[in-house]
Amino acid sequence: MIAFVNGEVVSRREDHVVIQTSGGVGYHLAVSAETLSHVPAVGQSVSLHCHLVARDDSMALFGFASEEERDLFLMLLGVQGVGPKVALALLSGGPPRELASALASGDIARLQAVPGIGKRTAERILVELREKVSALGDEGGEITVTRGDDPRRIARDGLVELGFTIQEADGFVAGAEGESAEDLLQSALKAARQ
Repeated sequence: MIAFVNGEVVSRREDHVVIQTSGGVGYHLAVSAETLSHVPAVGQSVSLHCHLVARDDSMALFGFASEEERDLFLMLLGVQGVGPKVALALLSGGPPRELASALASGDIARLQAVPGIGKRTAERILVELREKVSALGDEGGEITVTRGDDPRRIARDGLVELGFTIQEADGFVAGAEGESAEDLLQSALKAARQ
């Protein structure tokens, strides 16, 4: 697995860069617009974090200016219907902190503004990643990935699977009573029927 590339910028294009390492090998890395803004001019030295996507018919190397951006890319790839190109397009909208904040706050408009992402895909991304990503308030903070089985999140996800929008599900779960995900889901469904 190639996790990091350090070398001289040989080529800088809109969607990729080519970096020649000290061994003389040139690596073609697909990059987001955000990462490209951190890549210096041709002839300068650069270091990028990487992820290799291997498929039956191709291998593609993706480059990132920060580990946070790479982590968000990997999380996005874990969402059904989101491939590398869509993930890079999402990351091109601004710094990783901005995307993490949009995910944490449920900003569906930010996601739908990206070409190739419709309402259904945007909702799926939010459902799967909203609770996993949180951005710390201060500028110097790191993006943290949280995992766990929060009963309220599970109940909300269950409502979304039943056809409710994320906003509706959030509203019903907010007023639901109970400790377990099952109790919260039953309480939310009662409220939804009224």
